[in-house]
Amino acid sequence: MAQVQQRRPASNGAASGAPPPREPPGFVARLVVTIRRRRKIVRRVGLAASALIILISLTIFARTLMRIDPGKFGAAFAATSRDQILMSFAFTATSYLALTGYDGLALRHLNVRVPYWLTALASFASYAVSFTLGFPLVTGGAVRYWVYSPAGLTAGNIAGLTVVAGVTFWLGMGLIVGVGFIFTSDAVAEINHFNALANQLIGLSAIGLLVLYLAWVGLLRWRGAPAIGNFRLPGPFLTLGQMALGVIDVCSASAALYVLLPKDAMIGFPTFATLYSFAAMLGIASHSPGGLGVFEATILQAVGGDVDALLAALLLFRAIYYIAPFICAMALLGAVEAARRWRSIREAMAAASED
Repeated sequence: MAQVQQRRPASNGAASGAPPPREPPGFVARLVVTIRRRRKIVRRVGLAASALIILISLTIFARTLMRIDPGKFGAAFAATSRDQILMSFAFTATSYLALTGYDGLALRHLNVRVPYWLTALASFASYAVSFTLGFPLVTGGAVRYWVYSPAGLTAGNIAGLTVVAGVTFWLGMGLIVGVGFIFTSDAVAEINHFNALANQLIGLSAIGLLVLYLAWVGLLRWRGAPAIGNFRLPGPFLTLGQMALGVIDVCSASAALYVLLPKDAMIGFPTFATLYSFAAMLGIASHSPGGLGVFEATILQAVGGDVDALLAALLLFRAIYYIAPFICAMALLGAVEAARRWRSIREAMAAASED
């Protein structure tokens, strides 16, 4: 039997138990180069799309500014009542309160326990800074790391928290856009000039994607911990909680602008919330800090009416929803840093006195 095996052709590696022939090293190198090229192409396409969105939006915004009457613009500011401003602040507070739930759900998902005041501080400060400066993964992540790291959270925990919070935001906006396009298709058609049936199909597509996502994470949860690589996704029940929080946040933020609109703006709140979500998506896609220019151009183009009064409402909204929280966040972060330094000084003085 051994002699028969010796007479077999040496090239028959599979029969002799030898390992199958491997791909040449050049194949792996070519594959890596191809993947890198495709990533570069996708990145360049994304940058080109962002630049195009910014260019179109700034063109529309510039043309609108050229039609502004300074007298009417000032009168629109003066016509804004105190009740409108107070309601806008109240809805802004509700929105940021819902944002603290983003971090709360993410920390629960990661099985990390921290005091709620720390969660509220990290969430409020990170969103206030990232909304104003843009690049949320960098600015928001840096603020979260500065706040959470003394509590023992690792960089991996904070990265996972940031991803889960970002998914919560997109789930809420996707649900609002889907429902809005389905149930207010006629009103949306007057804005985007699509057929009402086409708007309903867009809405059904958005809802369908959300249902597929729920089914996917549910299936992965049934098979084991749903994960992408080393990152574990929230299960279906926690995802439903994310959607609810996202809807509360986006509806409150859109209401903060809605109450500032001029009285002649003939648009219902469900339609406006859908429009707000779409404008926010464009602002995020443009990578413009806070969607500046892109968000305003979309609202101005869609709502219509008195341009001077509408622009005054948008500027007031910027001051209330972006600038005021940013100033408060910087003050809070400064106070926390001062408290930390004072605590370090006291501990050093106590250690020196013991020596």
